[in-house]
Amino acid sequence: MAYKILAINPGSTSTKVSLANDDQPVFVADIAHTREELSAFKRISDQYHFRKQLVIDELRKRNIPLDFDAVIGRGGLAKPVPSGVFTITEKMIIDQRQAIHQHACDLGCMIADEIARDIPGCRSFIADPGVVDEMEPEAHISGSPLMPRICIWHALNQKAIGRRFAHDMGTTYEKLCLIICHLGGGISIAAHDHGRAIDANNALDGEGPFSPERAGSLPAADLIHLCFSGKYTEDQLLRKVSGQAGLTAHLGTNDLREIINWIKAGDKHAESVVAAMIWHIAKNIVAEAAVLYGKVDAILLTGGMARSEYVIERLKRRISFLAPVYVYPGQDEMQALTENALAVLRGERRTMEY
Repeated sequence: MAYKILAINPGSTSTKVSLANDDQPVFVADIAHTREELSAFKRISDQYHFRKQLVIDELRKRNIPLDFDAVIGRGGLAKPVPSGVFTITEKMIIDQRQAIHQHACDLGCMIADEIARDIPGCRSFIADPGVVDEMEPEAHISGSPLMPRICIWHALNQKAIGRRFAHDMGTTYEKLCLIICHLGGGISIAAHDHGRAIDANNALDGEGPFSPERAGSLPAADLIHLCFSGKYTEDQLLRKVSGQAGLTAHLGTNDLREIINWIKAGDKHAESVVAAMIWHIAKNIVAEAAVLYGKVDAILLTGGMARSEYVIERLKRRISFLAPVYVYPGQDEMQALTENALAVLRGERRTMEY
């Protein structure tokens, strides 16, 4: 009999839900949330019951009984962990609630665990959360011992895309040196060295290129001056780094399709801002080649913005000299979650200890 696996992936503006029999999808749903809906909640943790109920309602709407072999959620940002699949524990849930970095993905393990608890024999997991840390020691050291580098990145999707590319090439992820760039509301770029991401940026709130919603790296002294200007509260400044930054700050929207339509209509300001974003993405991609000693088998571009021919065409012009460029539009997170849970249920992979 096939294993029934429910996957839950809470994101900034939607909650994705999927059901699979083994690795064959039964359905995938993307439940969108408006800003008005989410603004009713002061903290992300306050959205828990709202999002869980939406998952339950989606299952009821499809007449799917609560009878699964595993429920797997997108992992949160509690603390650095190695790559792998983790059984959800009470300690993990407590850490998520107390984590410094808050993101909707933190709700994934909580929702998955509560649904699984009421189902006899059902197991609950997370896999490759955004705080997977495989970086070399040198990568953690910044110019100030007060502020070591951390990585918060799209580990789940990047690992899945790396494995898919390797399969397409008739080899394994562990045999390749890759630079993978996830192009979404946040942008993460990582150097993958034979199965380990030895360097990656903090794509949530502090490093790398600016994106539709993130400021990326900023001039440090200017940021300090802004902090002491008295013009903004701490919360307002944090939003100006993550959420109300990047394209949103420059152009008033994070909708790249709308912005490109403006460019096609002759908007020179929008054109220059998008060109700058592509400039900085390219610069950061090529920089990762240094930690791989220039030995790069391929550059993989993924995430929602990878669907944009406008962006991808211009980005390729700047990076294709380095290595062959392959594009995997969108993200593979729901399938990746399912495959990780399935590997554990089949005994092909052991769970990691949190």
